[in-house]
Amino acid sequence: MKKIISAIQARKDFFKLITMAGKPGFTVTITLENHPPVVLMSQEEMEGWQETMEIMSDPELMAAIRKSEKETETITLEELERSWQDEGKHVHPHTQKIGSKRPRKASAKRPAKSA
Repeated sequence: MKKIISAIQARKDFFKLITMAGKPGFTVTITLENHPPVVLMSQEEMEGWQETMEIMSDPELMAAIRKSEKETETITLEELERSWQDEGKHVHPHTQKIGSKRPRKASAKRPAKSA
């Protein structure tokens, strides 16, 4: 989410803006006449942008990423479930957990409680 605000208003609402800008994905653009706008964001957000820029500026790493994207195969959920079935696994319809198709061991019956 993005908010644009004047420097005068930012001064009045500074602590509120810090709280807002601290939320993931939220930025506050502050404008002042005859000055370029500035952006207020969380440190985590800024570090994420810096890391992205470092990755994008590394030609070897970007080439490896592009190559990896071309080599990655996309399959449908049905194809994935069929491959699991071939391996003897199944997906429980209610929990979506993957498990083996093994019969459960019969549990020993507990003796009846005496009164």
